[in-house]
Amino acid sequence: MEAYDTMVWVQPPGTATMGHTYLDAYHATGDEFYYQAATEVANALIWGQTEAGGWNYMFDFAGPKSQDKWYETIGKNGWRLEEFQHNWGNATFDDLGTSEASQLLLRLYLEKRDPKYLVPLEKTIDFVLESQFASGGWPQRYPENDLWEGDYTSYITLNDEVAAQNIKFLIMAYQSLGPAVDGERILNAIYRGMNSLLFLQQGKDQPGWALQYTHDFEPAAARTYEPKSLATHTTASAVNQLMDFYELTGQSKFLARIPEALDWLASVKLPEDKLINGRAYPTFIEIGTKKPLYVHRRGSNVVNGEYFVDHNPENTLGHYSPTRNIDLEGLRKRYQSLAESDPREVSRNSPLVSSKQINLPEYFVTNEISVSDLNAGSHLESEDEVSAEAVSEIVSSLNESRYWPTQLVATTYPYAGPGDETVPEGDYAQTHVGDKYDTSPYVTDNAVEGISIAKYIENMSTLISYLRQVQTNQQ
Repeated sequence: MEAYDTMVWVQPPGTATMGHTYLDAYHATGDEFYYQAATEVANALIWGQTEAGGWNYMFDFAGPKSQDKWYETIGKNGWRLEEFQHNWGNATFDDLGTSEASQLLLRLYLEKRDPKYLVPLEKTIDFVLESQFASGGWPQRYPENDLWEGDYTSYITLNDEVAAQNIKFLIMAYQSLGPAVDGERILNAIYRGMNSLLFLQQGKDQPGWALQYTHDFEPAAARTYEPKSLATHTTASAVNQLMDFYELTGQSKFLARIPEALDWLASVKLPEDKLINGRAYPTFIEIGTKKPLYVHRRGSNVVNGEYFVDHNPENTLGHYSPTRNIDLEGLRKRYQSLAESDPREVSRNSPLVSSKQINLPEYFVTNEISVSDLNAGSHLESEDEVSAEAVSEIVSSLNESRYWPTQLVATTYPYAGPGDETVPEGDYAQTHVGDKYDTSPYVTDNAVEGISIAKYIENMSTLISYLRQVQTNQQ
């Protein structure tokens, strides 16, 4: 979205991702320049850390009045970006923002045990622990503020890996910090988080998972284009997580109901002649039936527009896929392999059963990175092998100003005031953006050349991977 020049973006690929890139470069080169760059990133994040200990999608060095103005104008008019239409005044677990920033503080503290980073690190660990519900799940945002009746941000959330990422961070802290933090408290929270996935699975008729749940553990609607339903992609993710939990614990309870979930996914798969965008699994399944739910919209902006749900697969949203790709056969094979395994052998090297401190991986961004940048696509993938030719091409593509010029295909309409109640001519049902009052980002045919940190991270990841290859070959 359009941003002020005083705003710092936390949402990946954002500020914390850059910090991880610098730390990776430091490990690959030993050059203190990159370590200092990582500390500067961390110092900025610490400035923007909420009082409770987490992070919002962004923060503003100009202060709260500037950020309030942004929410009241640009944020409020992003039609499809409902998470930015309100100034929640708290931190979010959505889109890995808090998780990735927390991981960076953890890595930076462990690098040289600089006590400067221990206090904010302990603060964010406490934030993750205190925000956990007694049931073991987490809200999307915390502390809860309930801006309106049914405010979905206070519900138990699986969407966008909220629970999975919190568990991941707590495991990283538990395995690497040892006596520096309250290990038993963290371990208890990890197990409660893992166990919560078991009872959030629905009954035998529909043994899947939803994006979010009420505090009575009932599936709930979230954003207006996320209806109360079961979600196939969330179900596939939950199945993978349960298998991860089995590998961490050796406890067979995490495998017990996976076959039910896989069979249910198979039962809702679309026939070959009904695929949408080549994808076979409807995103949303109606509770009580096996019918797909499809989301549509009418209007042209926040003021005159609305989303609605029905069973019609035609003319669905362009910004939120109506169907998903799920590797059901791969899930079945992984399950079968684990079901036949020795649980003690599977969990032998787990950080949850080992009595030793376990070091974190040296490199983070050379693995696949989830991103939300329209200029970069859905993820950045590292190559298994990097050629010298690829490195030469990356280095030579630096311009005279020492950056990689990138075609910025994503853009926005600048803020033009509150949306008009009159719908102009045109069809906005499937576009990423509505009329001129909609501040949502969209892909343009008139891209400008500029700087993309996603591209920077991608190129740095390739260079770092190449250095690792060279170092390995020299050993």
